[in-house]
Amino acid sequence: MRIADDLGVEFEEVNYMQAPPNAETLRAIIAKLEDPPTALVRRDSKFRKLGLVDADVATEDQIVDILVKHKQLLQRPLVVTEDTAIIGRPKDSGRALLS
Repeated sequence: MRIADDLGVEFEEVNYMQAPPNAETLRAIIAKLEDPPTALVRRDSKFRKLGLVDADVATEDQIVDILVKHKQLLQRPLVVTEDTAIIGRPKDSGRALLS
C-alpha cells in the first residue's frame, strides 16, 4: 500500500483473492468499521449479475454470507488497525488513519 510506504508505517498486505477473509474475520472487521457495514459490499457488475439488490446485504449476517460466497464483492482497499477499520476510499481516509 503506497500510503503506508510513504508514511513509513509497517503493514501486512493481504490479497483477498488468494486469502479471502472468513466469516469470523469479516465480523471482526465489521466491529471496527467506521463506515456502515453495507459499505463493505461493492455494487458493481458482479453484484448486478448475481441479481443482488441492497436488501440482500442489509444486515451483518447477509453481508458476511455474501462476502464469504463472493469474495470479489469485498470493497477494497481495506485498512485495518488494532482498533479501527476503514475503506481506503478516498485515499485520504487511509492516510488519515495511518498518520
